[in-house]
Amino acid sequence: MVEIFLEYQGDLRCQAQHGPSSAVLVTDAPLDNHGRGQSFSPTDLVATGLGTCMATVMGIVARKRGFALGGTRVHVKKIMTQAPPRRIAELAVKISFPKAATLSVGAARTDLEYEANHCPVRLSLLDAILVSTHFDWQTE
Repeated sequence: MVEIFLEYQGDLRCQAQHGPSSAVLVTDAPLDNHGRGQSFSPTDLVATGLGTCMATVMGIVARKRGFALGGTRVHVKKIMTQAPPRRIAELAVKISFPKAATLSVGAARTDLEYEANHCPVRLSLLDAILVSTHFDWQTE
């Protein structure tokens, strides 16, 4: 169990503290939803959670098998619904592996892709959110 402590600071801004580490982050409502857009919005954190979870589980596989995925990049595009109710409609994920990682991974590609698409955050998202994932294995 992990506890997160939150405080609404006013003006559509919250501060969250991670119990185990005391790390702090701030959220701010986005410009298109009455906020200042000066930090991650709550829905941005969902997109961030998905991308970092995918990268982390792939990193676990890589560590267990003795290869590195350093330099791998994840780009998550969060698309909100246009009509009410306001919610995340789609999270489009592109995972780009550098050539060095592509060469060292070899046959583990299928396992890495499987783990990314079955990470805890992905499995926690409702089917109402379309999650599309593209893996870009650099070969040149």
